[in-house]
This record gives sequence, C-alpha cells and structure tokens, in this order.
Amino acid sequence: MNQLSQTFKSLSDPNRLRILKLLESRPLCVCEITEVLQLATSTVSKHLTILRGAGFITDRKQGKWVYYQLSSKGNLYTPALQSLLRDWLTADRQVQADMDSLSNIQTKNLCN
Repeated sequence: MNQLSQTFKSLSDPNRLRILKLLESRPLCVCEITEVLQLATSTVSKHLTILRGAGFITDRKQGKWVYYQLSSKGNLYTPALQSLLRDWLTADRQVQADMDSLSNIQTKNLCN
C-alpha cells in the first residue's frame, strides 16, 4: 500500500503533472523544463527527483546535461497511470500553453 500511496503523492502537484505532459513529447533537460514552467531550477529539480523516485521518469547524462524522459518500466503502478495520463489533460489550457511554449524554445541558445 505504501508504494501506491507514494505514487499518487508524486502526482498530487500540478507542476509535476505538467512535467509529465511535457515529457510525452520528447526527452527534456532541466533548462527546457525550467523555461516552460517558469520555475526556479531548484524547484524543477525537486519535482524531477520526486517523479524519478516514484518511477515515472528516468534520466540520462549527455555531456554536461541530464535529459529526463518517461520511464518504460517504473513500479507496479506507473505504467498504467502513464497510459491514463496520456489521455488526460489534453484540453487543459495550461498544458496546451506549455506545449506551445516548448515548441518555441530554441534549446541550443537556452542551454549554453
């Protein structure tokens, strides 16, 4: 029961849901997520740590950057929840604005 409770707690913050929706499009580095969410890097990093701990995301280091992506494994509950999340919030104004913002980001200028 503890694992399920922790999994749902990781989804209880709107910014973490926004991050998961962003990561549906492609792997992203912290600077890209920070730019879209307009939050401090430390805040975004904390959200990413919680999502990684719950099994929703994984990271990979590439040079000096760390890229985050949706996990294909996770824990017992995350695959089912990720499947549901893909269909949820698609019409949400904030999620749509985030996706528009992400499409306008010029990563190579942002992450230098």
